[in-house]
Order: sequence, then C-alpha cells, then structure tokens
Amino acid sequence: MVATLAALEGVSKSWGTRTVIDDVTIGLTERARVGVVGRNGGGKSTLLQLFGRRVAPDTGRVVHAGGMRVGMLTQADDLPLGVPIRELVVGDLPEHAWAGDPRARDVLDGLFGGVAAFAALDRDSSGLSGGERRRVALARLLLGDDHLILLDEPTNHLDVEGVAWLARHLRARRGAFAVVTHDRWFLDEVCDRTWEVVDGAVHEFEGGYSAYVLARAERARQAASEEAKRQNLIRKELAWLRRGAPARTSKPKFRIAAADALIADEPPPRDDVELVAFASARLGKTVLEIEDGTVDVPGRTLLDRVTWRLGPGDRVGVVGVNGAGKSTLLRVLAQQHPLSAGRLVVGKTIRVAYLSQEAAELPPDLRVIEAVEEVKPVVDLGKGREQSAAQLLERLGFGRDRQWTPVTDLSGGERRRLQLLRLLMTEPNVLLLDEPTNDLDTDTLSGLEDLLDGFAGTLVAVSHDRYFLERVCGSVWALLGDQGIRHLPGGVDEYLERRAGLEAAADAAVAAAAAPASARAAGDNREARKELTRIERRLDRLGQREAELHAALAAAATDHEQLQTLDNELRGLVAERAELEERWLELSVG
Repeated sequence: MVATLAALEGVSKSWGTRTVIDDVTIGLTERARVGVVGRNGGGKSTLLQLFGRRVAPDTGRVVHAGGMRVGMLTQADDLPLGVPIRELVVGDLPEHAWAGDPRARDVLDGLFGGVAAFAALDRDSSGLSGGERRRVALARLLLGDDHLILLDEPTNHLDVEGVAWLARHLRARRGAFAVVTHDRWFLDEVCDRTWEVVDGAVHEFEGGYSAYVLARAERARQAASEEAKRQNLIRKELAWLRRGAPARTSKPKFRIAAADALIADEPPPRDDVELVAFASARLGKTVLEIEDGTVDVPGRTLLDRVTWRLGPGDRVGVVGVNGAGKSTLLRVLAQQHPLSAGRLVVGKTIRVAYLSQEAAELPPDLRVIEAVEEVKPVVDLGKGREQSAAQLLERLGFGRDRQWTPVTDLSGGERRRLQLLRLLMTEPNVLLLDEPTNDLDTDTLSGLEDLLDGFAGTLVAVSHDRYFLERVCGSVWALLGDQGIRHLPGGVDEYLERRAGLEAAADAAVAAAAAPASARAAGDNREARKELTRIERRLDRLGQREAELHAALAAAATDHEQLQTLDNELRGLVAERAELEERWLELSVG
C-alpha cells in the first residue's frame, strides 16, 4: 500500500475577498510525481504553500505523515543575505564529503557547471542575479534529504540544457514531488499525474501535460454534447409554449417553470483567453539581414563576422547557453544595439515589434486601459469591423473591473499579456520575442500559439520552452558560445547533442593537457590515488573520534581537568582534519 505523505482535508483559502482554494480534499503519496497547472492567479502557488504549511488554511486542515520532511522552492527564492554560496548549498560539510558524493556532483554539474566551478565560488548571496538566486535555491533544495519537495516554477531562469538536466534529475529522484510550471515539455517528461486548479477546485488527471490536454478535450466534448441536448430540450419547450395557451391551464405554467429551470441551470461560458489576429503590412523580399556582423558587449565578443538572413514569413527559434548573446541578437535586429563591424540590412516595408524580457515598455504611471488607449483607442480588424481598447482587453482576459488596475499592480502574467496586446496593436509584420512564455499560464500559452499560427509576418523567438519552439517555429538556430550562429535541422534535440559533444570535447582536452607525459607521471598518479584513499580513511576515523570527544565533553561537564584534556585532543583533531582536507583537495584537483 502506498503511504500518503501530505493531505488537504476540506481546505479553503481566500486572499481578501477572492477564494482560490474552496473545500479541497486531496493528497500526495510517497510516489507522487504531480504537475500543477491553471490560470495565473488561480491558486497553484497557494496550493503548494498549503501542502508545505507555508500558509494556514482558513478552514479544513493540512495533515503530514509522522516524521515527514518537506522542502519547498518558492518563486521568491528566499535566501538569507550575506551568507556564502557554498554554505547555503552544502552547509558545513567538508569539501571531500560533498565533492565525492555522486548525487551532489550531479546537482553541481547541472546547475553550476561542475564541482570545480562550484568550489571556486567565493561570493555570498548578496547581489546575486535572479538566475543565480534560482540556481542556488534549487541546488540547496535538491541536495536536502526531504521526503517531499514542492517546486514553484523551477525552470524559470534555466536555459534549455538546465531544463533538460532538471527533468533527468527529477525522473531519477526517489522522493515525491509536486511542481507548478508552465513548461509543458517539462510536465510531460517528469509527471505521471496532473492537477488543474480552477475556480477554487482541484481536478485530477492521469498522465503528464499531453494526457491532461486529451482528457480535458474529452471532458469539453462531453460537456458540449450535454449542452446540445440541453439546448434541444429548451427549443422544444419554448416551441410548445408558443403553440399552447400559457395563461389558461396549470399545465403550461408547469412547462414554463421547467423551461426556466433548464435555462437557469445552463453553465456559464468558460472565460477563455482569446487573442486577436491583427492585420500586418505586406513584407518585401528583404526583411532583416546581418552581413559579416560582429556583436560586442563590454569585455567580450558575442558574435564574430556572422552572416544571417531572415526572409518573409520565416519563423525562427533561437536557443543557446545563458550569456551567449541571444537577447543581444534580438536587440541588434530591433536596432537597439549596434554592430561593432559589418552591417544590418533592414527592409523598406518592415514594421518591427520587439518584446523584451523586462516589461520595461509598460508605462508604470497608467492604468491598464490607459496603457492600451495610449497606443491606439480603436483597432480596425478588417471587413468593417472595429474593436475598442476595452473590448480587446476583455478578449485578453482583462474584465471591466481589472481594466482600471494600475499597471504596477499587475501580476507577471498580466503584464506579459498587456505587453503583447500593446505590441500587436501597432500592426507589425516582424515580431521579435524574447522569452515570450515567461509568466504565462498554459491556457494563455495556447492562445498565444494560436495567434502566432495566423501571424503572416516574420517571427524570431528566443525561448527555453521546447514545447513552444516546436509548436511555433519552423527552424531552430543556436548560439553555441563559439561566436557563431548555427542552423539546427534536428531542432532542440540536435542542440542538446551538440552541447554534450562540446562539453565532452572540452573535458577530453583538459584530460589530454593533464595526461602524464611519462610512465613516471603515471606512477605519480597511482601514488596520488593511494594517498587520496588513505586520507579519506583517516578523515572518517577523525570524524568518528570527534563525535566521541563531543560526547565525552558533554559527560565531563563538571570535571575541569578532564575537560581541558579532551578539549586539547579535539583541537588537535580539528587542525589535523583541516590539513588533510587541504591536501585532499590538492590531490583531487591536481
């Protein structure tokens, strides 16, 4: 029998006047591999916080199995300030302990580029970027010994390789987990069950994201069939009423009541996010071309003498390691970053819309509807159809009450939607999208992809979202960190293969450079390995003796002479351990 680690029993939770979890009873077992999906602001993060006892329920109770340890990754990446990174991730463990642990090596390889790179970190948690904070918080969680881990958007700030590594790590993990994420490829890779949080309820589906979509489609089909039957009954009732004499007998009154009941019981329409396909100007033969271009940023060259041409209707995805220059490449195309050499050719008829990661284009001093009307109060959709800014906002999920919200009070997903709407109202024929899926829920992502299906212009998207890239883009190009840009006919899979090949080649080069030049050097290596083994055995014995001394110190608390003797021995052991650990590190690195 599979044990339950944590459960909600009749739990409700409200924020202000809005109930996000309403009388929910659901549990996580010791084998749980659960993905949590739903609209932005719909209660996904609250659900995880309730399971982790980070927030208290308004009603009901949260039950944890006895002795169960639970760890949580929040979107805020709450880290104490001023603490060394190594201390945050591995605590006070000696270096030989964590550097020799296969599980720790896997995490440090996946998130920091290897044990050596992590060991070289001498910074503390102050001043870390968002991506660095996420990696530190994630490593800290994954190296713990929790029975259950709760992950809220763990793929944020990770590149394609980082997401692929995290998926492998979680698949191999023995403990249970629940994950909130908008990354649909990731959900399919790691989850065998999906929870949808909607209207305060939690609906369970077997399988990952693809299975969830199929199940939801089947549920919608059945609902449509039931609705068709309901409407047919309504039509029959109303037709009978028109033929009858409602005021003369009790029977028509009964039938009127039956019809009213049918109509009153009609379920409300689903508040789907509907994105509008705007008109675009015709593109000429030339769109955007970089000819023999060099792109520099302070201290280094990102691209060197690159030629890259974008034609009319091209749909291009761009992937690459963090820092390779993907965002800068988009800024070059948007004429916001100059080429150091070469030239950028811009077609005469193009109108570019550039979506940055920062949402800096949004005016903070305006309300939502004012921010849209600032661009254009009315949009011509063709064939004599016009829609006002208010109507378009409603179609994008901003109700009348939400339209007067200050831009500064919007959630991340709402800010992203507002950005997209403002851009599309300019009627561009070239879209440059930098991580367009950030902060968007899966329903909004589907709407965005549907919109882009009908976009007649040229599209370039930088994204770590494999599902989005494969769904929207016709070709994939990569910045592999070698100052070039490469076309990848095999898409993201080919990118990961190439990156693995480059890392293997780099490791081989390092090994070759460090390879012994003679048999004497080989002998030295064998001696070093033997010495490492001796040191590790001695460190183990020292650890055992230290534990014994601490116990003896506690027992001899009133015997001052004995305390002094034990303390002297302990100081000697600590000093010896420090010397051995330093020698161990020299041998293992050398």
